[in-house]
Amino acid sequence: MNNTDFHNKSFIFLLIAVSAALVVILLPFYGAVFWGAILAMLFTPLYRRLLGLTNKRKNLAAFGTLMTCIVIVIFPVILIASSLVHEGAALFQKLKSGQINPALYFQQIIDALPTFVTNILARSGLTDISSFQDKLSHVSMQASQLLATKALSIGQNTLEFVVGFGVMMYLMFFLLRDGAALSMKIKQAIPLSAEHKRHLFNKFTTVIRATVKGNILVAITQGALGGLIFWILDIQAPLLWAVIMAFLSLLPAVGASLIWGPVAIYFLATGAVWQGATLIAFGVFVIGLVDNVLRPILVGKDTKLPDYVVLISTLGGMAVFGLNGFVIGPLIAALFVTLWDIFSSSRPTDRN
Repeated sequence: MNNTDFHNKSFIFLLIAVSAALVVILLPFYGAVFWGAILAMLFTPLYRRLLGLTNKRKNLAAFGTLMTCIVIVIFPVILIASSLVHEGAALFQKLKSGQINPALYFQQIIDALPTFVTNILARSGLTDISSFQDKLSHVSMQASQLLATKALSIGQNTLEFVVGFGVMMYLMFFLLRDGAALSMKIKQAIPLSAEHKRHLFNKFTTVIRATVKGNILVAITQGALGGLIFWILDIQAPLLWAVIMAFLSLLPAVGASLIWGPVAIYFLATGAVWQGATLIAFGVFVIGLVDNVLRPILVGKDTKLPDYVVLISTLGGMAVFGLNGFVIGPLIAALFVTLWDIFSSSRPTDRN
């Protein structure tokens, strides 16, 4: 082995080792780093506009973009989160005191079902109220323990949140200011042809923006509409259910119906026909229309991924990476498809 080969291999080994070490160092703050980069990408068009308005003053444009992000994204999230904690605690107290009794609601649904249906459920053991109450008590006990644990560690969680938030904002500022130069350096370092790098980076940026903007806009819209109809129908804790529906709306096709569907069934089973019919009509023709119309326009059109790929990659991403997976999952799927397209197009075609 000549010296040149040895030096090249040693350098590559050192490069991989240092890169892996940096990843390990950043892992405790990977969520903050991830969302700092995502927000920087989303707000880059605003940064460029402010850059033109401030005579190319990068620091001023980046600071203005950062303040805009805080006002239109961060503050509303904090306000909703504080209201959500208050409403969730009130709902938990009603469950604990028996003012809200899920076992009673379950019994009312069973009593309203036709006899042949209850016989089928009974053979399956699904009508055993005592078993249901035991499971509910067990779940309530676990929820109480979880809340107690969270209450004891709230100081540590608050410190962790503040540090993570500071890292995210700090990183976002510098990525806005220096993102173009950093992106150019990364492109130069990747050992691919110029055309392949351009195609890959365009797909990466497109998928990030489409997935985040599209999914979040769909989730906010569906959650707001679901919370509105719950408030109109006087259902307990409409804000809490709105937030849950918004999170579930990240899952294409099923999403918010996992919440409003059972509630509508309960209304119909207990004789509240107009409430149940109203909720079903609103869920199908208003909330469902948002998913069927907005999602393909905002997500599928840009990512060019089939709905089933988006659904599976979103579920898998969230299972592996938590909430961040709703972006990471579709991104990996889109890059997988793009890289295989590049690979297949670069191979010589079989003329036989």
